[in-house]
Amino acid sequence: MSAQAAEPAPERFDFEAIGTRWQIETPAGAPLSPTVRDEVLARIDRFDEAYSRFRPDSLVARLAGGAGTVSFPDDAPPLFELYDRLVAATHGAVDPLVGAELELLGYDASYSLAPASAERRAAADARGRAHWTGDVVRKGGTVTTERPVVIDVGAAGKGYLVDLVTELLAGHGVDEVVVDGSGDIRHRGATPIRIGLEHPLQPGKAIGVATLQNASLCASASNRRVWGDGLHHILDARTGSPAREVIATWVIAADTALADGLATALFFTGAHELAKTFHFSYVRMYADGRAERSRDFPGELFT
Repeated sequence: MSAQAAEPAPERFDFEAIGTRWQIETPAGAPLSPTVRDEVLARIDRFDEAYSRFRPDSLVARLAGGAGTVSFPDDAPPLFELYDRLVAATHGAVDPLVGAELELLGYDASYSLAPASAERRAAADARGRAHWTGDVVRKGGTVTTERPVVIDVGAAGKGYLVDLVTELLAGHGVDEVVVDGSGDIRHRGATPIRIGLEHPLQPGKAIGVATLQNASLCASASNRRVWGDGLHHILDARTGSPAREVIATWVIAADTALADGLATALFFTGAHELAKTFHFSYVRMYADGRAERSRDFPGELFT
């Protein structure tokens, strides 16, 4: 009896970028060329140079330094337009100007993880929170503000970057690919993949599995970046407070930017409300251990 030949392992390009782990997987025997790999890294760096609030040379840092006008790259309008829709659909819970609130809680450019002093918090409260719809005038990718604002594109930006990288690869004829930006995943190809849905409180344990083909899956969990007394990075921009009731979400959508943004939106807004604006499927887990899924979610939850 002859042994069955093992399936050849896919090619993988692993690297660190924008503070997290990335992996690009292509079919066995079809690795990315060194030139394409360099282009991917350069594309990510250009994105980071524009949108990172952790870099003093970024365009975002320029707006944080004072009022004025900044013209973002040509890729900005689709990202900003998605935020327009997310702000409206969540009634302001998801707002790219939440960056100032994150900094006050200690999630700042230096990763101090130390909440602001009472004096600094009082001064911020006196100024009032900045809002995307009230403190920014946008024309395409050009943003004008009359006060310093801290843009944070964390809700949808990494997903959007996954889309940009996937399109770059398509331009090089790479049509069978999985781009994984640390949990923000886009799949292209004829063969679907199965992805475990990791339990947010028990790493290594899955609460279910999803089947993904020619679509994107994004996960968000309140245990990913935690510090201090119950502080984490998923804030309700209306209050500046971390989400409490929901602890993890998984969203499948046509593109990664949308899946990423909705994975954050589901912490604050009901799926039925979001479905009035967006097409997606999802799983959501609550702090009391309950989990729910949409009827069209392509996967299963374990009992």
